Amino acid sequence: MTSDIENALQKLSANAERYGRTERYYDGEHDLKFATEKFRTTFGDLFREFALNLCPVVCDSVADKLAVAGFSLDSGPPDAGERAELLWRERRMPMLSGEVHREALKNGDAYVIVWPDAAGNAVFHPNRASQIAVFYDEESSSEITFAAKCWRAGDGRTRLNLFYRDRIERYITRREQDARLPDAKEFVSFGEKSVVENPFGRVPVFHFANNAGIGMAGRSELDPAIPIQDGLNKAVLDMLVAMEFSAYRQRWAAGIEIEYDTEGKPIAPFRSGVEHLWIAGDANAKFGDFESARLDQFIKVKDSFRTDIASVTGTPLFYFLQQAGTFPSGESLRQASARFIAKVRVRQLTFGDVWADALSFATRIEGVADARFVTLWQDPSPLSEREILENLILKKQLGLPPTQLLAEAGYGLAEKDANAPF
Repeated sequence: MTSDIENALQKLSANAERYGRTERYYDGEHDLKFATEKFRTTFGDLFREFALNLCPVVCDSVADKLAVAGFSLDSGPPDAGERAELLWRERRMPMLSGEVHREALKNGDAYVIVWPDAAGNAVFHPNRASQIAVFYDEESSSEITFAAKCWRAGDGRTRLNLFYRDRIERYITRREQDARLPDAKEFVSFGEKSVVENPFGRVPVFHFANNAGIGMAGRSELDPAIPIQDGLNKAVLDMLVAMEFSAYRQRWAAGIEIEYDTEGKPIAPFRSGVEHLWIAGDANAKFGDFESARLDQFIKVKDSFRTDIASVTGTPLFYFLQQAGTFPSGESLRQASARFIAKVRVRQLTFGDVWADALSFATRIEGVADARFVTLWQDPSPLSEREILENLILKKQLGLPPTQLLAEAGYGLAEKDANAPF
């Protein structure tokens, strides 16, 4: 369908700039157009790609807390849960799911296509955000009506797949293309099997939208951080200029006669250096020096930008600033991370629903009908062993029985001892 191809290419093009910006900032390729003329004159291309990149911390700190622990069976055949867990491990999803989470946090969106391979086994295909475009039902705003994937084939031509509830349409450009997104008229059907039947009744593309409304594109975790990152880079570049021009104590001389060259330009009467001695024949000549610039103010500005990034992104400040003195206790760290952990739990709820749908679709491909799952996550803020034992001691003082304390400590009933100190 030409209209769907045009809509898909238009949306892919609109998303390209947004995804490209967050990709660049995550990788440290920042916009340094604000560098002063003095900086460019002094350093040229020496620090052309310099950036004090804090963007990965914003995304990775959340991604590190998003670890799928497994799935519980909500409804369906009794053996569906065991088969789903096996399928999840066999497809290497404990590792691939982390890549999907990081892509969603970085660019705002991530996509997984679930489809059977040649042998009929369900396979999860994580995709870059820039390759996929999805379109939601305008009435429900929660169901994908069709999706598109566009990528460059090995022969230089551009491939395009359109995913519908009942079919998959496959296209390719007539010839090799220089542009990433060719015109819709350049696409023709891809071979004899240009249309593949979809017997599963739903679009096999699953959208991980970060911090998004219903049926809307996600928002990158970097969106509020990028303007502050630019300010941080500006402060660091200004500090480099100050270090070059002002950190060295500048000397001055007064009451001496200045000589000029043939073009009328003044000739410097002295050369600086430990091996040079300044001497003047005039008894009234005076010498002195200016104080060197204080660079500690730049350090304070840098730290203030770190604090601002932590504030607007909800990332704990200790991810950006090295802790001085003794390390804080686990309880104080949890209090400092309360907002951050709350954000992680929201992402767990959002991504967990999508993973449950994807796994349900995958088990359906495997022949398990009408199975529904609930995604289980590792605790993003677990207690340390010391804290667990301290809590058990407090519970013992409150009168909890030894068997209950042993069970909470992780010891099975078979291992309990009636004469244990608890």
